Amino acid sequence: FPGTYPGYDDAWDQRRFEEAFRVDVIREEEDTLEFDMVGIDAAIANAFRRILLAEVPTMAVEKVFVYNNTSIVQDEILAHRLGLIPIRADPRLFEYRNQGDQEGTEIDTLQFQLKIKCKRNPQAAKESSDPDELYFNHKVYSKHMTWVPLGNQTDLFPDADFRPVHDDILIALLRPGQEIDVLMHCVKGIGKDHAKFSPVATASYRLLPDITLLQPIEDEAAETLQKCFSPGVIEVQNINGKKVARVANARLDTFSREVFRHEGLKNLVRLARVRNHYIFSVESTGILPPDVLVSEAIKILMGKCQRFLNELDSVAME
Repeated sequence: FPGTYPGYDDAWDQRRFEEAFRVDVIREEEDTLEFDMVGIDAAIANAFRRILLAEVPTMAVEKVFVYNNTSIVQDEILAHRLGLIPIRADPRLFEYRNQGDQEGTEIDTLQFQLKIKCKRNPQAAKESSDPDELYFNHKVYSKHMTWVPLGNQTDLFPDADFRPVHDDILIALLRPGQEIDVLMHCVKGIGKDHAKFSPVATASYRLLPDITLLQPIEDEAAETLQKCFSPGVIEVQNINGKKVARVANARLDTFSREVFRHEGLKNLVRLARVRNHYIFSVESTGILPPDVLVSEAIKILMGKCQRFLNELDSVAME
């Protein structure tokens, strides 16, 4: 917390805390999103993170019907591995399956089949010891999972491409004569019930570092200061023949506090964190884009707030 560091100014930090709320997108890629939330409390930031981890729904394998499995992977381990494979399917298109339902329907279940058998390659060289040359289908990948439409799903989702997010997830290794024949039911769920439903690989936040140089730091001291921080945080400029240190990008700082080991520098630098500026990093598993996950998490948080307000109103009326 900022108040634990030398030179901390509570009034100065409080002014920053009173800034208006805003969201700034810093970096957006296919499966990762980095953005800033400014003007919120720690409780809201942590609630948002926990919702991303455990309450945004996805589709995942819940039931595995094993018709034949002669591989060395036990049925229970095989089912567990299949359950952890992320499925590219928009959960907003489906309903939650009712508890106790044995048979899925087109509105709450996706069905996949995995049927593969390993055979010898008659064209392989006799002296070869490479399994890729000796056998066909000796590696079972997630790409071998095929969608089997239930009911009228072909009409409901004419342009759908339901499949695993990644085609190269290794499920099992087979040898000639070994076979896997299973049917899988994917249902809608949340990470609170099982980690396989979590839509993110990473969802974390940190406070924005704030580094202030209390007086000019020059020459050898400037170079020493630069080495105390992560690359890019402190920049040494040449001004009128002198090397002068300046804070280039405090965002890159890892808050190592290495500077406090130097007697000549520890009283010249103020380290703090902006207590209402949170840097969020969201990495999706690929089921949904990270920007969609963030918007869905915001909707869930809004719904929670509305339910709380409704309960307060009902208590007040009583």
